[in-house]
Amino acid sequence: MAFITKEKFLSNEWLTAYTYLILGSIIFAVSDILFVVPYKLAPGGVYGIATVLNTLFGWKISYSTFAMEIPLVIIGTIILGPRFGVKTIVSIATILLTVWIMETYVVPGYPKVIADPMLNTIVAGVFYGIAIGMIFKSRATSGGSDIVAMILAKYTKLSLGKLVMIVDGLIVLFTLVQPTETGAIGWEFAIYSLIIIYIEGKIIDMVVSGANYHKTVMIVSDQYESIVSKIKGDLKRGATVFTGTGAYSGEERKMVYSVMSRRELEILKLHVKSVDPEAFVNVTEANEIIGKGFKSLNEEEE
Repeated sequence: MAFITKEKFLSNEWLTAYTYLILGSIIFAVSDILFVVPYKLAPGGVYGIATVLNTLFGWKISYSTFAMEIPLVIIGTIILGPRFGVKTIVSIATILLTVWIMETYVVPGYPKVIADPMLNTIVAGVFYGIAIGMIFKSRATSGGSDIVAMILAKYTKLSLGKLVMIVDGLIVLFTLVQPTETGAIGWEFAIYSLIIIYIEGKIIDMVVSGANYHKTVMIVSDQYESIVSKIKGDLKRGATVFTGTGAYSGEERKMVYSVMSRRELEILKLHVKSVDPEAFVNVTEANEIIGKGFKSLNEEEE
């Protein structure tokens, strides 16, 4: 693993990464203290566990979180590398400092900023997603379950948003030990926390991958030449033509494979409908595309 050179330190790439990292960390901390802790929610991560500990024992969020982050950072640094460790330590330090300032001086006692619990939940999910998505774009995490999600992402094909939802969903179970005002099991804490996680996961994918999601399209048609011409000429996209044999008919058929934006796909579908209404069209989500015309392979370098 190469060290950061002076040129890279001063490069736009480094500046952009740390801008995402610092802003995302601050947004996360503010969102947690303003929208999550006041309603005793635990949408995953060590901050979710810290909220439960605060409710049960009155422990400060920043102190509880600091004690849990240390072993997770060590494991994450070993598996994901020293650059991951440095950025994550910066993120954790920024969040902890912001949380400590917020809960000590700005809003001590964690008052409710938004009176309606559902509206509060939606706002929390959106801001959580934006914050964590920005941190992920800097190739770091906010610590806690984010470290677990990035480790799993290294060895699986699941998106970071989905992995965060899975890991944090398990942590939500801790909210059940919190008594409600009536003394019953805190099912509403868990439900609101799960809603936050769902919204958060969707926003993370939008921030990391971009709101303009791309689609993978496969078209089986005798008019493949016209379809390829449309893709290359009007849409300015690449395409690959495969030759296959139909299992039912036994006839040789041509299949066109391409990746494009939603808008481009709608234009292509209209063209396919006009030249071959009987064509077979299969469209799937393209969660990540790397290569010419999309994200550069250089962006994937560690």
